[in-house]
Amino acid sequence: MSLYQQWLDAKQMEAHAVQTRREVEDKLVKFFGIPEDLDGTKNIDADAFKIKIEGRINRKVNADRLQELAAEHGLTEHLSSLFRWKPEISMTAWKAANKAITTPLLDAITATPGRPSFTITAKEN
Repeated sequence: MSLYQQWLDAKQMEAHAVQTRREVEDKLVKFFGIPEDLDGTKNIDADAFKIKIEGRINRKVNADRLQELAAEHGLTEHLSSLFRWKPEISMTAWKAANKAITTPLLDAITATPGRPSFTITAKEN
């Protein structure tokens, strides 16, 4: 069996395992009556098991709207304590910019290689 086919088989098993685990987790949520909007940790002792369920609420901030509202209500000075400001690099703009602009900023950027991602599909015969 080729490495390519082994990779495809492993991805299929992985997807099946994730789906099965999520189905069991959904059943546990129903069984223990965990609210959908749990924002924190719920610890449960059940039989010979300790179960820790962590609920999260995903929050996204519209930075422009936030700054508008803060200015409108005189709350601008509170933003730095209530929110983290996370600049993200726009690689398209960065690559297109003049080196005289980007070179002085290089010390503020840490670049580390990530794990490569793969997509392998079987060819149709």
